[in-house]
Amino acid sequence: MKSERQYRQEIVQVGRMIHERGYVAATDGNLSVRLRENRILVTPTAMSKGLMKPSDLVVVDAEGRKLQGKRHVSSEIAMHLLVYRLRSDIHAVVHAHPPTATGYAAAGQPLNPALLSEVVIALEDIPLAEYGTPGTSELCDTLAPLIPRYQAILMSNHGVVTYGEDLLTAYMHMETVEHFAKVALVAHMLGRQHLLSEEDMRKLATAREKYAGGNHSHRDGNGKMAKSGNDKEAVAGRKR
Repeated sequence: MKSERQYRQEIVQVGRMIHERGYVAATDGNLSVRLRENRILVTPTAMSKGLMKPSDLVVVDAEGRKLQGKRHVSSEIAMHLLVYRLRSDIHAVVHAHPPTATGYAAAGQPLNPALLSEVVIALEDIPLAEYGTPGTSELCDTLAPLIPRYQAILMSNHGVVTYGEDLLTAYMHMETVEHFAKVALVAHMLGRQHLLSEEDMRKLATAREKYAGGNHSHRDGNGKMAKSGNDKEAVAGRKR
């Protein structure tokens, strides 16, 4: 396991990456890493993610109470804590506003995974959550049914949240979502989206299980594999 110092440097690096790639503007976005003993290292509020220093980061407990740091914690810490509560396998969360993917979210348009095989392999699906006011329990309520199953979620009129077993994985999920949104938009502009067949999707699901170790299959609240009979509950509240 990495030291807290290494995690701080990693968050600063990824913060710079999402800022340079235009996934956030001004002081938008937030990132976090789960440390030992239910401590969470998170970015501060009201600060550009491209200008952070390791010392700017804040440590909170599992309830969001500040334990360490000179700055105020992100106003959206509740969303991060919800992910960690529902997914014991997750150790990092990234929230950003990548323009193309956020455009889909603002338009209330989900991204259909059947358009691109790589997305089916990497993420299985990217659901669109109903709108909830940022920084409030409303947002957590819309995300809660989706977090156990998925690795990336579009948030209506807001942005995107991704998570993974480490910060690099969570970041790469964000990059995948934005790249996919760009491809989907081009296909739409060309006037035709040629979707994969159900048989193609079944083959990709098999490949995902084989090569990804089932990392993107259905999960229960503890991040463990869930039976397919729970599918309807897992997607409650999805906007299609």
